[in-house]
Amino acid sequence: MTTKLRSSSPEKKRQRWKHSVAGWFCDRSGTTALEFSIIAIPFFLFCFAVLGSSLYFFTSNSLEWGVESAARKIRTGETKQAGTSIGDFRQLVCNEVGSSIDCNKLSVLIQSGADWSELTPQSCLDGNNQMVTSTGAVDDLVDEHSGEASFVTLVTLCYEWDLAKTFEFLKLGIGSDGSGPAVIQASTAFRIEPHPYE
Repeated sequence: MTTKLRSSSPEKKRQRWKHSVAGWFCDRSGTTALEFSIIAIPFFLFCFAVLGSSLYFFTSNSLEWGVESAARKIRTGETKQAGTSIGDFRQLVCNEVGSSIDCNKLSVLIQSGADWSELTPQSCLDGNNQMVTSTGAVDDLVDEHSGEASFVTLVTLCYEWDLAKTFEFLKLGIGSDGSGPAVIQASTAFRIEPHPYE
Protein backbone atom coordinates (compact mmCIF):
# COMPACT_ATOMS: atom_id res chain seq x y z
CA MET A 1 0.00 0.00 0.00
CA THR A 2 1.43 3.28 -0.98
CA THR A 3 0.64 6.63 0.55
CA LYS A 4 0.75 9.87 -1.22
CA LEU A 5 2.67 12.55 0.54
CA ARG A 6 1.20 15.97 0.06
CA SER A 7 3.82 18.45 -0.68
CA SER A 8 3.08 21.98 0.29
CA SER A 9 4.91 24.73 -1.35
CA PRO A 10 5.66 28.02 0.45
CA GLU A 11 3.17 29.76 -1.84
CA LYS A 12 0.33 27.48 -0.71
CA LYS A 13 1.25 28.01 2.94
CA ARG A 14 1.15 31.76 2.43
CA GLN A 15 -2.27 31.56 0.78
CA ARG A 16 -3.65 29.42 3.60
CA TRP A 17 -2.29 31.88 6.19
CA LYS A 18 -3.83 34.86 4.35
CA HIS A 19 -7.12 33.04 4.10
CA SER A 20 -7.21 32.25 7.86
CA VAL A 21 -6.26 35.85 8.81
CA ALA A 22 -8.87 37.26 6.45
CA GLY A 23 -11.45 34.91 7.96
CA TRP A 24 -10.50 36.06 11.45
CA PHE A 25 -10.96 39.72 10.51
CA CYS A 26 -14.32 38.98 8.87
CA ASP A 27 -15.59 37.00 11.85
CA ARG A 28 -18.24 39.11 13.63
CA SER A 29 -19.30 36.67 16.34
CA GLY A 30 -17.70 38.71 19.19
CA THR A 31 -18.52 42.20 17.93
CA THR A 32 -21.12 42.96 20.59
CA ALA A 33 -18.86 41.92 23.45
CA LEU A 34 -16.00 43.97 22.04
CA GLU A 35 -18.17 47.08 21.58
CA PHE A 36 -19.56 46.76 25.10
CA SER A 37 -16.07 46.44 26.58
CA ILE A 38 -15.16 49.73 24.87
CA ILE A 39 -18.15 51.68 26.22
CA ALA A 40 -18.57 49.88 29.59
CA ILE A 41 -16.44 52.23 31.71
CA PRO A 42 -17.97 55.50 30.41
CA PHE A 43 -21.44 53.95 30.64
CA PHE A 44 -21.04 52.91 34.29
CA LEU A 45 -19.45 56.27 35.19
CA PHE A 46 -22.45 58.00 33.63
CA CYS A 47 -24.85 55.76 35.59
CA PHE A 48 -23.05 56.50 38.88
CA ALA A 49 -23.07 60.23 38.09
CA VAL A 50 -26.83 60.16 37.50
CA LEU A 51 -27.38 58.14 40.68
CA GLY A 52 -25.14 60.40 42.79
CA SER A 53 -26.72 63.60 41.47
CA SER A 54 -30.21 62.20 42.02
CA LEU A 55 -29.44 61.28 45.63
CA TYR A 56 -27.90 64.71 46.21
CA PHE A 57 -30.97 66.55 44.91
CA PHE A 58 -33.32 64.16 46.74
CA THR A 59 -31.54 64.93 50.04
CA SER A 60 -31.50 68.65 49.27
CA ASN A 61 -35.22 68.72 48.47
CA SER A 62 -35.98 66.67 51.60
CA LEU A 63 -34.16 69.23 53.74
CA GLU A 64 -36.03 72.08 52.01
CA TRP A 65 -39.31 70.36 52.84
CA GLY A 66 -38.18 69.72 56.42
CA VAL A 67 -37.14 73.31 57.13
CA GLU A 68 -40.35 74.72 55.61
CA SER A 69 -42.59 72.36 57.61
CA ALA A 70 -40.76 72.76 60.92
CA ALA A 71 -40.32 76.53 60.57
CA ARG A 72 -44.07 76.93 60.17
CA LYS A 73 -44.35 76.03 63.86
CA ILE A 74 -42.07 78.98 64.71
CA ARG A 75 -44.06 81.30 62.44
CA THR A 76 -47.38 80.40 64.10
CA GLY A 77 -46.02 80.42 67.67
CA GLU A 78 -46.42 76.67 68.26
CA THR A 79 -42.78 76.28 69.31
CA LYS A 80 -43.22 79.02 71.93
CA GLN A 81 -46.37 77.43 73.30
CA ALA A 82 -44.74 73.98 73.48
CA GLY A 83 -41.41 75.26 74.90
CA THR A 84 -39.50 73.70 72.00
CA SER A 85 -35.72 73.59 72.41
CA ILE A 86 -33.13 73.71 69.63
CA GLY A 87 -32.64 69.96 70.01
CA ASP A 88 -36.40 69.36 69.81
CA PHE A 89 -36.63 71.55 66.72
CA ARG A 90 -33.84 69.59 65.06
CA GLN A 91 -35.71 66.36 65.82
CA LEU A 92 -38.87 67.93 64.41
CA VAL A 93 -37.03 68.59 61.15
CA CYS A 94 -35.76 64.99 61.10
CA ASN A 95 -39.30 63.70 61.64
CA GLU A 96 -40.51 65.74 58.67
CA VAL A 97 -37.65 64.63 56.42
CA GLY A 98 -37.84 60.95 57.35
CA SER A 99 -35.10 58.35 57.57
CA SER A 100 -33.17 59.62 54.55
CA ILE A 101 -30.89 61.76 56.74
CA ASP A 102 -28.80 61.17 59.87
CA CYS A 103 -30.11 63.62 62.48
CA ASN A 104 -26.74 63.67 64.29
CA LYS A 105 -25.19 65.41 61.27
CA LEU A 106 -27.72 68.24 61.14
CA SER A 107 -27.14 71.76 62.46
CA VAL A 108 -29.87 74.38 62.92
CA LEU A 109 -29.01 78.08 62.62
CA ILE A 110 -31.65 80.62 63.68
CA GLN A 111 -31.41 84.40 63.29
CA SER A 112 -34.04 87.05 63.90
CA GLY A 113 -34.45 90.80 63.80
CA ALA A 114 -37.04 93.55 63.68
CA ASP A 115 -36.37 94.11 59.97
CA TRP A 116 -35.03 92.15 56.98
CA SER A 117 -31.88 94.26 56.87
CA GLU A 118 -30.86 92.88 60.26
CA LEU A 119 -30.56 89.33 58.90
CA THR A 120 -27.21 88.19 57.52
CA PRO A 121 -27.25 84.72 55.97
CA GLN A 122 -24.62 82.54 57.60
CA SER A 123 -22.47 80.00 55.79
CA CYS A 124 -22.60 76.38 56.90
CA LEU A 125 -18.80 76.22 56.79
CA ASP A 126 -16.36 78.02 59.05
CA GLY A 127 -12.94 79.32 58.01
CA ASN A 128 -11.44 75.81 58.25
CA ASN A 129 -14.06 74.24 55.94
CA GLN A 130 -15.70 72.55 58.95
CA MET A 131 -19.46 72.53 59.42
CA VAL A 132 -20.71 75.03 62.00
CA THR A 133 -22.62 73.88 65.07
CA SER A 134 -26.23 74.72 65.85
CA THR A 135 -27.28 78.10 67.22
CA GLY A 136 -26.99 78.24 71.02
CA ALA A 137 -27.06 75.14 73.19
CA VAL A 138 -29.21 72.09 72.56
CA ASP A 139 -31.42 72.99 75.56
CA ASP A 140 -31.94 76.63 74.51
CA LEU A 141 -35.52 77.47 73.65
CA VAL A 142 -36.17 78.24 69.99
CA ASP A 143 -38.05 81.45 70.84
CA GLU A 144 -34.91 82.83 72.54
CA HIS A 145 -33.36 83.02 69.06
CA SER A 146 -36.38 83.37 66.75
CA GLY A 147 -37.78 86.59 68.20
CA GLU A 148 -41.29 87.80 68.93
CA ALA A 149 -44.40 88.21 66.82
CA SER A 150 -43.83 90.44 63.75
CA PHE A 151 -40.07 89.78 63.90
CA VAL A 152 -38.41 88.39 60.77
CA THR A 153 -36.60 85.08 61.16
CA LEU A 154 -34.12 83.13 59.06
CA VAL A 155 -33.82 79.39 59.72
CA THR A 156 -30.95 77.56 58.02
CA LEU A 157 -30.26 73.83 58.06
CA CYS A 158 -26.75 72.51 57.46
CA TYR A 159 -26.42 68.81 56.74
CA GLU A 160 -23.19 66.83 56.38
CA TRP A 161 -23.91 64.43 53.51
CA ASP A 162 -21.36 61.61 53.82
CA LEU A 163 -22.50 59.87 50.66
CA ALA A 164 -20.49 62.46 48.69
CA LYS A 165 -17.39 60.42 49.59
CA THR A 166 -18.85 57.50 47.64
CA PHE A 167 -19.20 59.64 44.51
CA GLU A 168 -15.90 61.53 44.80
CA PHE A 169 -15.57 62.02 41.03
CA LEU A 170 -18.63 64.34 41.17
CA LYS A 171 -16.63 66.75 43.38
CA LEU A 172 -19.54 67.39 45.77
CA GLY A 173 -17.29 67.46 48.86
CA ILE A 174 -16.09 70.41 50.89
CA GLY A 175 -12.36 70.07 50.26
CA SER A 176 -10.63 72.09 47.55
CA ASP A 177 -10.33 68.87 45.57
CA GLY A 178 -13.91 67.81 46.26
CA SER A 179 -12.93 65.30 48.94
CA GLY A 180 -14.79 64.76 52.18
CA PRO A 181 -18.49 65.02 52.91
CA ALA A 182 -20.66 67.58 51.14
CA VAL A 183 -22.51 70.11 53.25
CA ILE A 184 -26.04 70.70 52.01
CA GLN A 185 -27.78 73.90 53.05
CA ALA A 186 -31.52 74.63 53.14
CA SER A 187 -33.05 77.89 54.36
CA THR A 188 -36.34 79.66 54.84
CA ALA A 189 -37.12 83.23 55.90
CA PHE A 190 -40.45 84.53 57.21
CA ARG A 191 -42.14 87.07 59.46
CA ILE A 192 -43.59 85.61 62.67
CA GLU A 193 -47.36 85.92 62.72
CA PRO A 194 -49.19 87.51 65.64
CA HIS A 195 -50.16 84.71 68.01
CA PRO A 196 -51.75 84.41 71.46
CA TYR A 197 -48.71 82.83 73.13
CA GLU A 198 -46.79 86.08 73.78
